[in-house]
Formats: sequence, structure tokens, C-alpha cells
Amino acid sequence: MQTEKYDLAIIGAGPAGLMAALRAAECGADVVLLEKNRVPGIKLLMTGKERCNITNAEPDIRRFADNFGKNGKFLLTALYRFGIKETIDFFDKNKLKTKTERGGRIFPEGDKARDVQELFLRLIKKSNVTLLTNCRIRDIPLKQNRIEKIVLDDTEIKAGNYLISTGGLSYPQTGSTGDGYIWAKQMGHTIIKPEPALTPVLVKERWVKDLEGLSLKNVRISVYQDNKKKDDRFGEALFTGSGLSGPIILNMSKSIGKLLVKGQTDLFIDFKPALDFNVLDKRILRDLEKHNSKSIKNILPELLPKKLIPVILKLTGIDPDKKGRSITKDERKKLRLLLKEFPLTVKGLSGFKKAIITTGGISLKEIDPKNMRSRIIKNLYFAGEILDLDGPTGGYNLQVCWSTGYLAGENAAKDL
Repeated sequence: MQTEKYDLAIIGAGPAGLMAALRAAECGADVVLLEKNRVPGIKLLMTGKERCNITNAEPDIRRFADNFGKNGKFLLTALYRFGIKETIDFFDKNKLKTKTERGGRIFPEGDKARDVQELFLRLIKKSNVTLLTNCRIRDIPLKQNRIEKIVLDDTEIKAGNYLISTGGLSYPQTGSTGDGYIWAKQMGHTIIKPEPALTPVLVKERWVKDLEGLSLKNVRISVYQDNKKKDDRFGEALFTGSGLSGPIILNMSKSIGKLLVKGQTDLFIDFKPALDFNVLDKRILRDLEKHNSKSIKNILPELLPKKLIPVILKLTGIDPDKKGRSITKDERKKLRLLLKEFPLTVKGLSGFKKAIITTGGISLKEIDPKNMRSRIIKNLYFAGEILDLDGPTGGYNLQVCWSTGYLAGENAAKDL
């Protein structure tokens, strides 16, 4: 078996690994980047609905970190070293222009995730990085609290430092199968149980399939358990064939998952959050009087998406062909209630196959936030989704990859 020697060996060529490799090479290190897939950056192609939500324009670094809850403080050094501004400058310097959309979400101007992947492939090719694809790691033996080498099928990789950036368990079809957790645990690291995060929610109501593809804007969704409100968000959502997705739901999926363990969890959609019950009632009454000779199914499109109307009428028990002038006060109350408190019963979460990221991972207590180095293994660093960090949608989680990858690559190169 042949042996190859490098300054730094990086396992996992996702966004964090790619950024780490480029920064380490920039610092003068001889880097090898190991990837199990045929090409690096496959998960990048799936981010932001294949548009790649590069980062978020949140100007305050501490506020940015707060989006990661109690673990957010861990990110501060990485964000101050290579934050949002540096990320945008990086892409700008390399001729990939960006644009900012609603909610501070930053995308490539061309709206193509492939442009981001191809940029990294070009930069890796130009740099002092050896890229090895289709890699199968057989073993990572330790010696005196240090990684001794990485054993592949027919090659041994020896390096001064090692970096694991293998991602989490989300989108396993891209190669994220949790290998890094296994290796880290074997080396003595604590793994906070990985769970799917930013994932669609499944509901029990079968009629939801009739609403598949219906996009909702400016709605409010509340989460209830034991008649108590547990969470509440305003924004966009999307009906799927088996439940709900979209930014509101994805960002609440973590808390919904925790509630499900305790018992029944319910969702209520407010389709008209800008109108209170009385104002909405007057609006419905006005429409009924204005179009009193029309059927209710032809009046409601002024208030609701057409796809939603048959479901609403079925749930209220109102005859779709009933004329506006014939709608009773009781029927109007039923309509009003459904428009403000549309009920759904949570069945479960979609799981890792549809989860955007993973919650849980390597315990942050065992990693030095100043350099991303393991506190257990002297020559080991971590970066990216493998860490116990998960934030909301909108470019936050990809920024973690850029920031921790940059910091880890820089320090792994300098500490040789």
C-alpha cells in the first residue's frame, strides 16, 4: 500500500470542506481533499431550491449568531473572522455576483446553485489542493492522542493535521450518511443525537392532498399542545401532498418535533392575520351582499386562493352552489373561524430525506471556537454541518459552513 504525505488532510468536500481547503492552501499548506462522491459540492446543488442561498444579509453578527439559540455564541469568532461581508466579497472577487432578496436572503445573480459549485471546482483546480474523489475510508487509526493516518482502499494518507467536514444526515442521497459522527465518536467525542431539522411536517388530514402545491403568503401559523400556544410564525408556507412545508414550517419543525414526543400537536393557520374576527366578518358580509346572486364558490375567490375553496366549503358543510344572499349568520361564523383558525393535526416530520439540515452533532464543548480544533484529538479540526449547530432558513446554515470552514482551514494550516 502506497503512502502519500500532506500538511492537511480534509475529509468531506462539501461547502465547509471546500472553503477550508482553499483557505489552508492560501496559507501555504499542502492540502489533500477527500470526497466519497464522484464530484465535490453535490449538496450545494440542492440548497435554496437549487438556487443556492449563499448567506443572509443580517448586518449584526451577534444577532446573526442569536438565530442559533444557546449554541450561537460558539460561532462568534468564526463570524468575526469570516462573516457575511467577507463571504460576499469572496464571491465578488471571484466574479460571481450576488443579489439580496426578501428576508435578507442572498443568492447568485444567475439563480443557479451550479454556478457556486463550479466556482469552487475551478478554484480548487487552480490552488495547491489535491482532490481525491470516490474515496472509501477504511480506517482512521490513532496514536498518542493524535490521528496517525487515513487508510483508503489502496493508499495511506499521512498529514500533520486533519479536518472532518462530512456534514450531517440530511439529504443522504448526496452522500451525507453520518460517517463523520462515527469516526468522531470512536475518537472519544460526544455526539448530540442527530435529528432532522428544517424539514416538512406531515399531517393526519387526508384531504390535504387536494391542496398540494398551494403556496401561502402572509399567513400566520400557530402550534398548540394541550390547548396552549407553543410557537407562532408569520410568513410563507406551502401545502404538500402529505402536509406542510415552506419557510414558516421548516423553521418551526425542530420545536414541533420536540412537542410530538410529549403528545398530540396541532397547527392552526390564520389566512387573514391582518384582519381580526370582527373586521373579517364585515369583509365576508360585504362580499356576500355585493355578489348576493352568485354562488358562494364564486364569491370566495376574492378572499381566498381558488384551490382552497372546495376544502373550506366541505369543512364548513356549506353547499358550494348556495347563493350569497342565502348564507346564514351561523355559516358565516363557520367560514370566519376556518379562515382564522384552520386546523391541522401533526402526524410527524418528513425525516432526513427531506430535511435541509441536521440538528445535533459533535458537542461544541469539545471543540475550541477560536480555531475549530478538537479538545480531545490534538491534530483534528471540525467544520460545517457536523457541528451541533442549526439555524433557520435564509442562508444562515450555509454561512456556518463558510465561516467555520475558513477558520478551521486557516488554523489547521498555520498550526503545523
